[in-house]
Amino acid sequence: MPVRIVSLAAHSGAGKTTLCEALLHHSGAISRPGKVEDGTTHSDHTDAEKAHGFSITTGVVRLTHGGTDITVLDTPGYADFVREIRGGIRAADAALMVVSGVSGVEVGTERVWATADRFNMPRLIAINKMDRERADFHAVVADLRSSLGGPVAPLYLPIGEGPEFQGVVNVLTGETGGGGEVPSDMRSTLREARDSLTDAIIESDDALMERFLEGEKIGVDDLHAAFLKAVHAGTLYPVIPVSATTGIGIPQLLDLLVSGLRSARERGPTTGQDGQNREPTPDAPFSARVWRVSIDPFVGKLAYVRVYSGALKPGETVVNTSRDNAELKPAHLYLINGKELTEVPELRAGMIGVLTKLTDLHAGDTLADPAHPIQYDALWLPDPAHTVALHPASRQDEDKLGAALTRLMEEDPTLHFRRDPQTGEQLLSGMGDMHLTIAAEKLAAQGVTVTTSTPQIAYRETIHAAAEAQGKHRKQSGGHGQYGDCTIRIEPGEGFEFKSAVVGGSVPGKYIPSIEKGVQEAMIKGSLAGYPLQDVRVTVLDGSYHDVDSSDIAFRMAGGQALRNALENARPGLLEPAVLLKVRAPASFTGDLISDLQTRRARVQGMDTGGTVITISAVVPQAELQNYSADLRSLTGDRGAFSVKPHGYQDVPDHLAKKIIEERRAEVAAG
Repeated sequence: MPVRIVSLAAHSGAGKTTLCEALLHHSGAISRPGKVEDGTTHSDHTDAEKAHGFSITTGVVRLTHGGTDITVLDTPGYADFVREIRGGIRAADAALMVVSGVSGVEVGTERVWATADRFNMPRLIAINKMDRERADFHAVVADLRSSLGGPVAPLYLPIGEGPEFQGVVNVLTGETGGGGEVPSDMRSTLREARDSLTDAIIESDDALMERFLEGEKIGVDDLHAAFLKAVHAGTLYPVIPVSATTGIGIPQLLDLLVSGLRSARERGPTTGQDGQNREPTPDAPFSARVWRVSIDPFVGKLAYVRVYSGALKPGETVVNTSRDNAELKPAHLYLINGKELTEVPELRAGMIGVLTKLTDLHAGDTLADPAHPIQYDALWLPDPAHTVALHPASRQDEDKLGAALTRLMEEDPTLHFRRDPQTGEQLLSGMGDMHLTIAAEKLAAQGVTVTTSTPQIAYRETIHAAAEAQGKHRKQSGGHGQYGDCTIRIEPGEGFEFKSAVVGGSVPGKYIPSIEKGVQEAMIKGSLAGYPLQDVRVTVLDGSYHDVDSSDIAFRMAGGQALRNALENARPGLLEPAVLLKVRAPASFTGDLISDLQTRRARVQGMDTGGTVITISAVVPQAELQNYSADLRSLTGDRGAFSVKPHGYQDVPDHLAKKIIEERRAEVAAG
């Protein structure tokens, strides 16, 4: 049976999962469609998805239509779950982009479109919710063309819109599906759409273009054949209006999935990092990529693989070329449909399968025939954008937290965990507040209760002027005493620099490292609020010693005292961490975004506009972005996204520094 693999991708709220249910129902795969609000959909079957009412993982469902087996990868709409989105798109051979007929192109649409571009993915476009009030098919098509670029062309037009949406008509053939007549008031629009689609088809095919220029009339059959060729190649993106709730347009969409999606063989060979190619045929050497990993409480680790070439049978040896060619022998092979696993005797090129109980498999790993190793590119994932501090509810939760986080990060490599060496907090970073909320819920499901809070800001201190000071440590308590004496100069620098300018042997060279050690120990707590000191250049100028009483410990104490004394005249100042923020949102929000960033003490670095979307780059104090994920969602109606990267430290304005220092001193005094 022919096989197709398609990824459903959309901005959150476009009705993607409901559309998936409609496809399953109309193909006969299920007797009745599930509902997102009832938690009964087949692709969203986890407890978290049922509770929240949206996709968190990429669901895998299968249906058959027109003698073709179609595997649908229902990716999340929330950008927070980017690992699931990119993994699902990359594992497919084509993408079905779902766009709301009311909202049109949104930031999430732009994001998944860019991902499909990255992987040269052919695309079909379904404009959903055409039965809703204010649905406007032609406005959305114009939005698609201006925002996304590329040859977007309607293959079907809607008969009526909003509550009057009653059918679709094929632009090339004029067929309405139900056998009725095309309404007279849309015949002119249909002619214009047919002319536009015909031009796009002819432009995509050199042979047709030559015939057209020679004055030959191109028949519908030739146009349709060239149309499918262009869609399979990803040089034409057909559009169809549908309603997932009423089922209008779904039969035509199913037909388009069969004819318009390319097969694995049409996808062509897959290229490894070293330039090797693997043909998508069962007789080629076996190769596959792990595109998703999940941990089932009963089955254990599930590794979702896309087989690119060859075939694999139970018990055969493969190597993980991403992990030092570690040998694996999968004992059982499965196909997955919703939450059901079905054991199969073989996984072949062009299939989505599941391997179980192989502990050292991770998303992005390549599996290959030991005799013909190959390694594919790993999944590229962005850096985390949001961080919370974790607080285990009890000592028992603290003891179990490490193992639970390890399992969590095995499933989701976009989650990062670290302990801040300055604040001592346990920090979990992810793609947004929703991502981290779900992570905390998953920890609870593993029996680990945590609360979260906004992380403390890891402030630092520095100096803004040069100063000299002496440090002398003298102690006599019977027997040998302690004596160390040094004079140092400190001045602003980059990082930490230390050197000796001592002449004449006033301080023996063997004690210089002890002075440096004492200085570094004193830098752990600055003079303003006890934050670590940085960006200081230290020079030892002079000193004195005692033949009997001088020692390493004495000069270490003297070095620390000298630094503390010098700080009094070096104009110490407070530093705060800054990040490079990139915000992506519809251009209509530009003014609001800039105004908001100005209130956050941001320094705007630039603005790039692409279609209807703008990307703003700015350097912003980390303290000003503690709740930015939720604030941006509110500001843009959930149509914005952002990323952050560390951007060093910068001076805290005096009026803010005074308040921070006072609060810090009060905190220290309170113990």
